[in-house]
Amino acid sequence: MYSRTQNENGTYNTRCLYCFMTIASSVETDKELARLEARHICPERALAELLEQEKAIESRSHVN
Repeated sequence: MYSRTQNENGTYNTRCLYCFMTIASSVETDKELARLEARHICPERALAELLEQEKAIESRSHVN
């Protein structure tokens, strides 16, 4: 999930809403923004997903 803002000169900035890292600034097109956002590896989100997977594995092992 990203937050995009437009600069006075018409370019855009984008920021990750999980880790609040600025992904890009002064980007001119939506296509370029999407490409840069797709390349972002968010450490906060990756950790949250790993913890969810671990919880799911633990809960399945208690059922069996």
